[in-house]
Amino acid sequence: MLKLSIVILIITALTILSLNAYSFPVSQLKAPNGFEVSIFADKVVGARSMVRSKDGVLYVGTRNRGGGKIYAIFDRDNDGKAEEVKTLFQGLRMPNGVALKDGDLYFAEVSKVWRVKNIKQQLTKQKFSKELVRSDLPTKAHHGWKFIAFGPDGKLYIPVGAPCNVCLEEDKRFASILRMNADGKNIEIFASGVRNTVGFDWNPKDNSMWFTDNGRDHLGDNSPPDELNHASKKGLHFGYPFCHGDEIRDPDFGRQKPCSEFQKPAQNLGPHVAALGMRFYTGGSFPEKYKNQIFIAEHGSWNRSKKIGYRVTMVTLDKKSKAVKYEPFLVGFLQGKDHVLGRPVDILNMPDGSILVSDDYAGRIYRVRYQQH
Repeated sequence: MLKLSIVILIITALTILSLNAYSFPVSQLKAPNGFEVSIFADKVVGARSMVRSKDGVLYVGTRNRGGGKIYAIFDRDNDGKAEEVKTLFQGLRMPNGVALKDGDLYFAEVSKVWRVKNIKQQLTKQKFSKELVRSDLPTKAHHGWKFIAFGPDGKLYIPVGAPCNVCLEEDKRFASILRMNADGKNIEIFASGVRNTVGFDWNPKDNSMWFTDNGRDHLGDNSPPDELNHASKKGLHFGYPFCHGDEIRDPDFGRQKPCSEFQKPAQNLGPHVAALGMRFYTGGSFPEKYKNQIFIAEHGSWNRSKKIGYRVTMVTLDKKSKAVKYEPFLVGFLQGKDHVLGRPVDILNMPDGSILVSDDYAGRIYRVRYQQH
């Protein structure tokens, strides 16, 4: 009995340590003058993609960390600090992507898209029901986790990453962005040559899609760049696996097609920064220079000799929607050369003009707001 008690105490202590292993003072995170960073929610293990309902509930997907969960997070008094983190589903296969349409919650596993009808009504239940929208997406796990979102056309956009570092698959769905009706019908390829996008959004000026894309590995520390791309219409090809960045020909596939055949990046990002979630800032509380500009969550490099990324950056567009500047916005997730505190994943506009930033490493969601002076 004594031995069992000791074991229980050890397990409890380890659990507490695991929940707080990445805790750090939020003051370590630095944004430009006038901005304040706070914790919106913590103990959101593996927090990744986010979507917020009209009634104020934040839904959050996960990947590996956290046991394949979908969360609902509540800030009932709208004070910028969540009171409750509720697990809706668990034991799923990399349920990274979440989206909302007409009161229904959608989420994506590697090969499946699910719908939870009338999610608001289901939140009062102890057990939640879900129904399959599609179950025939590729099953390969490499780059298989998905960011999903409904576009201005009402269709659900779903990426299928390349199942490798660099390869050319017969199945044309790999290395693409798909789209389909909300009921799963009429699925088609919207964009090709996209190695692995885990974040996209639509320009509020013209409703055209922009997305991040992760560059291939093993071409050195400084090559190729990650990319911010602009898909102005259906049917464009963005180069993978033949070309990377502006005109970097792949050593294995680059002889097959010239780089001139493909869309060039709207902005080259840092090499191997793992650019994930991106959003146009559509709020009204940040200074004017931030309006309709792009915020990008850079998850951080994993195999570069000197770590890079681990921050939120901003890409500034001019009046013609051309990228003219790329600069840090929120830093401090990487301290010194290799001490990692957090890894940003996704960004979300809030009704009060603040933004949320998820962090799957620290299991937190941060709130960034501008303080008027």
